Amino acid sequence: MMTQILLAGFGGQGVLFAGKFLAYAGLFEGRQVSWLPSYGPEMRGGTANCSVILADEPIGSPIVLAPDLLLAMNLPSFNRFAQAVKPGGRLFIDSSLVDVRNTRDDVEAYYVPATQLSSSEGLNGLANMILLGKLLAVTHLCNQETIDAAMRKTVPANKQQLLEANLRALALGGRHKGGAT
Repeated sequence: MMTQILLAGFGGQGVLFAGKFLAYAGLFEGRQVSWLPSYGPEMRGGTANCSVILADEPIGSPIVLAPDLLLAMNLPSFNRFAQAVKPGGRLFIDSSLVDVRNTRDDVEAYYVPATQLSSSEGLNGLANMILLGKLLAVTHLCNQETIDAAMRKTVPANKQQLLEANLRALALGGRHKGGAT
């Protein structure tokens, strides 16, 4: 089994952090892992995306051209990558920042107002984790024990005060009722 994931948004939205978290989760589940960040020279405020591959066999290339899963944090990312998702794939979209709907009938799209929820729930800056929480709840890529361990590994030692907020954001996204369209 191989799952190719593309996470995309503006620099500063936590796309690379979310990808690193997924990579650690895959490692903790004993899978083969590839994590390939990509960002423009501006980084914060510029474009950023991250390819993550989780597999049971060795991974031949870290490049994700046709993802199984797309996490789109903004409209430019949705516009750029939504058509590349494999038929049967899934899109996870921050509907606070993406005001268009998926028109493909061969993929499932999940709309979560992640940026709005992060603000209203006191989780500012954690829209990435809210949207990722929805992805994890739908796909069951890993169990809760793995999620906890991967988050503890991903949050740097000098930012441990953010550990519980990140876990709360994942749980909030996982509970969001938005179904597939």
